[in-house]
Amino acid sequence: MRFSWIGIFTFLLLSACQQKKDMHQADKQADTVTVDTTASTSTQQVESFSTVTKGKIESEREIPVYSRMAEQIVMFAIEKTGQYVKKGELVARLSDASLQDKIVHSRAKLEKAEFQYQAILMGQGYKRDKLDAAPDNIKRLARINSGYNEAQAELRELEHRLSYCTITAPISGYVSQIRNTLYGAAQPGEPLFYIVDIEHLKVSFNVLENELAKYENGASLSVSTLTFPNEHHRAVVSALSPVIDENGMAYVEATLEAHPHLLPGMTAFISVASTEEE
Repeated sequence: MRFSWIGIFTFLLLSACQQKKDMHQADKQADTVTVDTTASTSTQQVESFSTVTKGKIESEREIPVYSRMAEQIVMFAIEKTGQYVKKGELVARLSDASLQDKIVHSRAKLEKAEFQYQAILMGQGYKRDKLDAAPDNIKRLARINSGYNEAQAELRELEHRLSYCTITAPISGYVSQIRNTLYGAAQPGEPLFYIVDIEHLKVSFNVLENELAKYENGASLSVSTLTFPNEHHRAVVSALSPVIDENGMAYVEATLEAHPHLLPGMTAFISVASTEEE
């Protein structure tokens, strides 16, 4: 009977040790799986961050539309910010009343000078219907003494300035920063409004210093937007900042091919184009 109790105790002790050993091995296996999963997730995050960069689409230029004269605006086709205008489209007209008066007086002045020019030549013995027979140097002196050249130049200048009363869009694009209104007073050198050029776009973004080698000048990029995420547009790196900022980032610009779905201010997602995409 004593031997039986000793045997039972020994069996229980061996069973407990085996169970503890099995639990220890199970814990080691569980730790290994956890470490592998974490490492895999971390690798995916780093890979995603290094291949896709967030940036902004911008216009290469914003063109001011000026008046060349100080006159009242009598026609203004610009109604609101964001309005689309085409190159050469009439966008404003200035009052030409004062210029037309000057042109009338200038024409009368030229007519008088022409009469004096003819009188000088006839005074030198040339007949009215044969004034062209006079030598060139004689006619030149007659034009100077009569004031004909000066009057003619004045009229041409006024007629040229008359064209300034008609203002057309210098480029195609969207209106921004409206600075004047209908019946307002236009002033030389003061923009009436601006036009954002949508034919020449760029995308700007920042990249980590260790990624900079991928974005050398001329590198081909693929750009998508929040609005049209399935569309990919080609861009070419055109400028790199020569300075790395305190956060280890470098500024990059890339020229973007124009497209109806691309507008300045859009959020862009940039990646280096693969060989297949090129």
